Amino acid sequence: MNFPATAPPAPEPRLQRGIGIVQATALNMSNMVGIGPFITIPVLMTALGGPQAMLGWLVALVVALADGLVWSELGAAMPGSGGSYLFLRDGFGRERWGRLMSFLFIWQFLLSGPLEIASGYIGFAQYLKYLWASASDRAVLLAAAGSGLACILLLYRPIGNIARIMVGLWIGTLVTVAAVIFTGATHFDAKLAFDFPEGAWKIGPAFWLGLGMASRVGMYDYLGYYNVCHLGDEVRDPGRVIPRSMLISLAAIAVLYVGINFSIIGVVPWRSFVPASDPPAPVVSMMMEKVWGADVAKVFTVFVLWTAFACCVALLLGYSRIPFAAARDGNFFKVFARLHPTGAFPHVALLVVGLLAVAFTFLPLMTVIDALFTTRIVVQFCGQIAALMLLRKRQPDLARPFKMWLYPLPAVIAFGGWIFLLVTTDQKQLAYGACVLVLGVTAFLWMAKAARRWPFVPR
Repeated sequence: MNFPATAPPAPEPRLQRGIGIVQATALNMSNMVGIGPFITIPVLMTALGGPQAMLGWLVALVVALADGLVWSELGAAMPGSGGSYLFLRDGFGRERWGRLMSFLFIWQFLLSGPLEIASGYIGFAQYLKYLWASASDRAVLLAAAGSGLACILLLYRPIGNIARIMVGLWIGTLVTVAAVIFTGATHFDAKLAFDFPEGAWKIGPAFWLGLGMASRVGMYDYLGYYNVCHLGDEVRDPGRVIPRSMLISLAAIAVLYVGINFSIIGVVPWRSFVPASDPPAPVVSMMMEKVWGADVAKVFTVFVLWTAFACCVALLLGYSRIPFAAARDGNFFKVFARLHPTGAFPHVALLVVGLLAVAFTFLPLMTVIDALFTTRIVVQFCGQIAALMLLRKRQPDLARPFKMWLYPLPAVIAFGGWIFLLVTTDQKQLAYGACVLVLGVTAFLWMAKAARRWPFVPR
């Protein structure tokens, strides 16, 4: 008796390595430039009440460069989806403390990740209001939330197609930045840029708290230099591409930010947007209107919206891979490990992170910035520095395509910088961050006990 042949089972979908050095750099820079410097100048200046707040931007640059070397070594040595999740898990040990640290990272990330993406949508709303002056604040925020849904739809496809899209978005971002810098350079007024108020450099507790706030705003503008680390499984030659793309991005953005920041305050008097409103004034559109007129300013505002959208796409792309990596590792809800059957991308994680970001769009901007930092600094940024040092000690023979320059000096600088940003944060935000961590530890212990895993089983 003949039986019909049984078709072989379809192969499991796998992530595809479609990101090279150009795409990785575009991803990082689109994330970093994004909407940040266009919306945070008023908040930055308010922190210290004048141009001296640019010192906070310098502090942020030092921390970002030092921390970039931490990410570069870890990303090159352990490339994979999830980035920080993998670094914390393997740095602290997979079966014990690494399981706790990686879980806490995912726990806080479900708040901090979407909050960071939402800050881009808030900035989108701020500039959309300039074009749509008759709209209510609610209508503008709803439109910004719609841009968040558009980000999800754009990313709902294979990584190879997205890599090409990211390059196109990056080019639009560079055009926007170039227009800002050209306008500022050709109309720069040093008297406006360096119009320091009386007592600008009076050192005291208020100065240090203000510098901490300015540094957090500056650091927020730099966030994203590490985004490619979250897509390590989708990067070609990750040991070379990951560190190079990060270091290129940091160097390029540092130069661009000098141009952007001084272009704005050298044309638009800082006293006209300080103290900052929430959301802050669309200062770049104000600058363009002052120099070129309202019609040109409206056209340019469209480019700013393009830049904001590119930033949010880059963020959502990288961050959707983090819960996917944890779920694939058995340390998070299994549903997040699902890949799209034909597109081979983590569609469940993409939808959840994307929709949470849309929901957070309706929060105040500075609340979003402070909340995302207080929930991240201890576990992710300081935790990774400790993980790097532990790996150096426990696994000296681990293949490291890139090694931190002047080790351990950059790690110490980065750690001190993150702690400074933390201790100068508002007490309410610190309490919020502490509650998130306590609840995370409680949830981890409950899940570990139910699964009879460490610390509830003998070694």
